[in-house]
Amino acid sequence: MNRKGKYFGDKAFYKMALTVAVPIMIQNGITNFVGLLDNIMVGLVGTEQMSGIAIVNQLLLVFNLAVFGAISGVGIFGAQFYGCGDQEGVRQTFRFKLYVGAGILFLGILALFTGGERLILLYLHGEGNGPALQATLGYGKQYLWVMLFGLAPFAVEEIYASTLRECGETKVPMVAGAVAVVVNLALNYVLIFGKLGFPALGVVGAALATVISRYVQAVVVIAWTHTHTRRMPFIVGAYRQWKVSGHLAANIVKKGTPLLCNEILWAAGMALLNQCYSLRGLDAVAAINISSTISNLFNVVFIAMGSCIAILVGQLLGAGKMEEAQDTARKLIVFSVLSCVVLGSLLFAVAPLFPQHYNTSPRVKELAAQLLRVAAGCMPLYAFLHAAYFTLRSGGKTLITFFFDSVYLWCVNIPLAYVLSRFTGLPILPLYLCCQLSDCIKCTIGFVLVRRGVWLNNIIKAEQ
Repeated sequence: MNRKGKYFGDKAFYKMALTVAVPIMIQNGITNFVGLLDNIMVGLVGTEQMSGIAIVNQLLLVFNLAVFGAISGVGIFGAQFYGCGDQEGVRQTFRFKLYVGAGILFLGILALFTGGERLILLYLHGEGNGPALQATLGYGKQYLWVMLFGLAPFAVEEIYASTLRECGETKVPMVAGAVAVVVNLALNYVLIFGKLGFPALGVVGAALATVISRYVQAVVVIAWTHTHTRRMPFIVGAYRQWKVSGHLAANIVKKGTPLLCNEILWAAGMALLNQCYSLRGLDAVAAINISSTISNLFNVVFIAMGSCIAILVGQLLGAGKMEEAQDTARKLIVFSVLSCVVLGSLLFAVAPLFPQHYNTSPRVKELAAQLLRVAAGCMPLYAFLHAAYFTLRSGGKTLITFFFDSVYLWCVNIPLAYVLSRFTGLPILPLYLCCQLSDCIKCTIGFVLVRRGVWLNNIIKAEQ
């Protein structure tokens, strides 16, 4: 095989990959675009409102990724069961997701309800800025109490949508997401600013719009699944009994627990990183919120490619096609990185334009543009790390991904950010840059692990 054939596929290969990836890109892209518009709408109300919501969303990310990590651990088995045509196996993985989702939902609501205010206070720093800090705390609490009602539909929708994707159906979650974001955007306009006779609710209106849209999204996905049983036979009898094979459950716990722990620790680690950045004041909190919201819109490509790798490579591994799985993973990693070289260059060029739409100080706008350019320059780095992570995960090497992802974060990134933020006077921009570039070491580790093929593994063979 020549070098080009080793790293690049033909038209049929990319058509297959994009058939899976594009609907996920569109869904994530619409979601993040509306998230950007939401952010701008709240930003028009005031910087304190925007910062309060940003802090709460950082806390909610821990819950969201706990759900994602739990169902993804189960989903490794689901994709491989589907790859070998075992619908009962898919059905049992779906049931297991419901069990674990209910547990995370209970713990998440309990933690946020009892400790939400104390968690928000961890992000509020800045001398001589007491009134602004108190206002930010108040807006954050208002937003959090409403958002708690949206955790249940989010968890259920993720369980259904993830199973549909593992079975090759990516369009329905995309459509559901599109419907939800249209509802969210319309309700944001009405409820935040008080249009069409409704009162202007500000941050409470933003939270209500998000919660309602989550219920809409869940209803669309659930209704489609239960009315298309020929295409999704796993749902037939899924609730007739709640049995999950003891051997399968043990294997899911064995493989899935590191992944669940990884997502929780990663999300908590990112929250702690942002807490370190927040020591540079409310301007830093606002600027990071703006830059991350905008960069997320561009990150949809490598995020979707990670999901594509998990699905396609997982199905090939389940079918026992090891060489084809390795070849597919290599080509998709290259495609993801090169795509982000192009997107990163575009984002770097247009970075100063986006913050101008926010009703905030010139200092925050300038800082947000600079942080956005750092994120743009690092985008190919993020793309490789994301693709390597999902490649390792597709073969059930969840313990390796645990060390690769969250252990590295807690042992390298967080100590670095902690020391630089508390024991130096380094401004937020070089502080942020140093923390992002520390992932270069992680890239080298990921390259070695993927190249050695430690992830080439059929994990459902013993279940058949």
